[in-house]
Amino acid sequence: MSDNTRQRRLAALRACDQILSGSRPTTMRERLADLGAGGDLDGQPDFYGDGPVATLEKRVADLLGTEAAVFFPTGTMAQQVALRYGADRTGHPTVALHPLGHLEAYERQAYANVSGLRSTWPTTAPRNPTAEEITAIAEPVSTVVIELPLRDAGFVLPDWDELVAASAAARAIGARVHFDGARIWESTAHLAHTLSEIVDLADSTYVSFYKTIGGISGAALAGTTPLASYARIWRHRCGGEVFQQWPAALSALAGLDRELARIPEYVRHARTVAAALTALPGARVFPEPPHTHRFRLYLPHPAQALNDAALALAEEEKVWFVAGWQETAVPGIAMTEVTVAAPALDWTTDDVAGVGERFLGRVVDQ
Repeated sequence: MSDNTRQRRLAALRACDQILSGSRPTTMRERLADLGAGGDLDGQPDFYGDGPVATLEKRVADLLGTEAAVFFPTGTMAQQVALRYGADRTGHPTVALHPLGHLEAYERQAYANVSGLRSTWPTTAPRNPTAEEITAIAEPVSTVVIELPLRDAGFVLPDWDELVAASAAARAIGARVHFDGARIWESTAHLAHTLSEIVDLADSTYVSFYKTIGGISGAALAGTTPLASYARIWRHRCGGEVFQQWPAALSALAGLDRELARIPEYVRHARTVAAALTALPGARVFPEPPHTHRFRLYLPHPAQALNDAALALAEEEKVWFVAGWQETAVPGIAMTEVTVAAPALDWTTDDVAGVGERFLGRVVDQ
């Protein structure tokens, strides 16, 4: 996407009166105004991790039911430390990952290039590994990573019994369990268990503060007290011991207050939206019904034609439908990710159908 197209999309989205997928972009001034919702702006800023950063760490540990949580400037750094901890504790340099997982697809194999670890794939199927696949791993592994939800498979989750069995299977082969829980906040509805009950199945869990809950940046690694002590040492060694991070901490606290309680409502409404979208000619959603408030939508048109139609609808009618279309391996079929958040809650089934019809009416196949 060119810079000009990106700026047009952002400007059009900000100007829309109705938004089905995603949220209205905020300016830096608006983000600054929001910091007060996360804490006392007359208080002292953090000094290498105390103050609001320490408050955030305790809040996360309490939410997840862990002994401790450690703030990191990035999730990439947090996950590398978690995998290094497992390798150091078990003596095994191999970690079990999914090829669609964030560690493989988006972090440039940092676990290998930074920490000297190697990976094995229990499965290449578009879902997390099963207990049987974990049991069948042919070499000792230090950590089994489970991404909740698995984003690049369509934000898919196992069911609760499958997750329990996978965790037990990992422990049975002598491995730690690490949850890549960047979006774990949105997993409770499908799994029908609380955050603390889910996290209790893992030895360590990473959570993101800008994904789902809308913070500025940052992440946390949660687990035992020994893990936290190790994480603080390696955070410093990796360059993550930042002098002050209070804007990120305050925005994360505000996001936890504002968004966590609403996520189950987003998930419920995503199922309504997804059902309405499947009524459009040639449309398919996956998974059906969605496991979280995010899912994939497929349409039998070129991606560029769909993106052009979405932008035209936004600029001319001030209605944001769904954008970010990409070509798939199937010629003539494009895919995008739909995110049902607060702006979409006012959309009825009839609204989705009506706007969807107007959107498709603007699609010009080439």
